[in-house]
Amino acid sequence: QVQLVESGGGLVQVGASLRLSCAASGRSFSNSAMSWFRRAPGREREFVAGISWSGANIMYAPSVKGRFTISRDNAKNTLYLQMNSLKVEDTAVYHCAARRDSGGIGSTSREYEYWGQGTQVTVSS
Repeated sequence: QVQLVESGGGLVQVGASLRLSCAASGRSFSNSAMSWFRRAPGREREFVAGISWSGANIMYAPSVKGRFTISRDNAKNTLYLQMNSLKVEDTAVYHCAARRDSGGIGSTSREYEYWGQGTQVTVSS
């Protein structure tokens, strides 16, 4: 059994910062790429950022590049997403996801085996 639990979401104003965390349990994710996805009301789930198992390769969606930073601490089996300069358009439920037996980043939800329940991020003006 693999569990992913997100935390750190909340209600903030435009321009504020939040740091999301995703704690993994049940197994080690040292050999698994992980990513953040988000789903806004009325929209399909979209890729936000991904990181390879080693942290050497990182990918961002164009809409968040320069504002968000993804990182991981494999010793703690934890994934992070530092979000700065938040916009109203960033409002969504953010999910973390992990691949199975692959350290490479994937940008589609089909490539991820394990998913968390999500944490709500709401940005108001």
